[in-house]
Amino acid sequence: MTDSGAFRRHAHEVADWIADYFEEVEGFPVRSQAQPGDLLAALPSSAPEQPEPMERILADFRQLIPPGMTHWQHPSFFAFFPANSSPPSVLAEMLTAGMAAQCMLWETSPAANEMEARMMEWLQELLGLPGGWRGVIQDSASGATLCAMLAARERERENTVVDRLAFYTSDEANSSVHKGARIAGFPLDCIRSIDTDEHQAMKPDALAKAIKADRAAGLTPACVVITLGTTGTGAMDPLAEIGEICRRENVYLHVDAAWAGSALILPEYRRLLNGIEYADSFVFNPHKWMFTNFDCSAHFLRDPESLQRSLSINPVYLQNTSDEQITEYRDFGISLGRRFRALKLWFVIRSFGAEGLREKIRSHIEWTRELAGEIDAAEDYELVTGPNLALITWRYAPEGASGAALDELNERLLQAINDDGRLYLTRGSVNGRMVIRFSIGQTRTEARHVRSAWKTIKKIAVTI
Repeated sequence: MTDSGAFRRHAHEVADWIADYFEEVEGFPVRSQAQPGDLLAALPSSAPEQPEPMERILADFRQLIPPGMTHWQHPSFFAFFPANSSPPSVLAEMLTAGMAAQCMLWETSPAANEMEARMMEWLQELLGLPGGWRGVIQDSASGATLCAMLAARERERENTVVDRLAFYTSDEANSSVHKGARIAGFPLDCIRSIDTDEHQAMKPDALAKAIKADRAAGLTPACVVITLGTTGTGAMDPLAEIGEICRRENVYLHVDAAWAGSALILPEYRRLLNGIEYADSFVFNPHKWMFTNFDCSAHFLRDPESLQRSLSINPVYLQNTSDEQITEYRDFGISLGRRFRALKLWFVIRSFGAEGLREKIRSHIEWTRELAGEIDAAEDYELVTGPNLALITWRYAPEGASGAALDELNERLLQAINDDGRLYLTRGSVNGRMVIRFSIGQTRTEARHVRSAWKTIKKIAVTI
């Protein structure tokens, strides 16, 4: 379809469908009710030889795709962490898709490069991060954290062979951290999972002990990754205490605040950054809780030179005559190709305003507190952790149920809740026991959705 008139007509049709979806998504089951193989059975086994009309393609989309999707923008999506969006973010993505720019160099997309620089300055100020740091937009916290590990490895590589470098994180860290350590080349027998305390936060004394033992064994401690807002419970590793250890031991410290980082725009939560002066890098995802659709991860570095030395390759076809003051973001990430992600941040921050963003995040945190109070006061229910910002964990605990039987009961309850379709929750584990997570953060979620979810949970629980 190359005719501009046809494109204009179908583009309006798509825009109408998106607007309708925003208004009607609440009517879908939150988690897809599809069965394995449903879509495969509906799709031809071979590609068409002749062109098909866009009318037919869009009709098939409407019939086949929404029923086969879990609806992350549903106001009763309380699973995982949010991956929220908003109308201004979607509009920006439409524009970037239309321009289809490859933003690998300043020369290939000057506006994209300079917009990224300014948006990272805006975020740095909004979050209260130290001045003088350099920011870059990555695809995900997974990618940013991997880049931090590469920077840490590069810093030590001049004096130590890679197979003698040790890496440390908590046993509650996201799986992407452990995966990244493997990709970065840390030997499996040098990757340490540090114990956590009763609040699921890394124990500083356990970290210090592990570092001391590794030095005694002839290893070089190279990198520590801590988490502000763990995936399981939203726990906060003690940044200041661990930072002091890293500074004393000359170990690279990366802070993974993928989800919780958005809450730092609230002045009352800036305390979570106490000790950030010890960190070497920091990441959070606007695509989780700042109403900017995936993918958009904000990565800040105290001194980017270690990362640039690790990743910079400069063949003749990438050389240009740009001003030396220009930052070439291709040297800050794994991929040479880069999308124009900064545009959607510009749209979102301007459309909501800083105070509008704060208002929505504050509401999510307050509704989580209210729900935690309801669960804590309810007979036959146990609040296990939190509230940690907008995340709690809990379980159904009627009298007489314990141990493995209690775990099995909550597995059945979780399955029944998700099969019901009115809300979507996910499981977790605390001290080896099964819990149910409840995470609030979708753009369209209102207090009524949280209260309705609690009523639904109680109604379903008595039927299992």
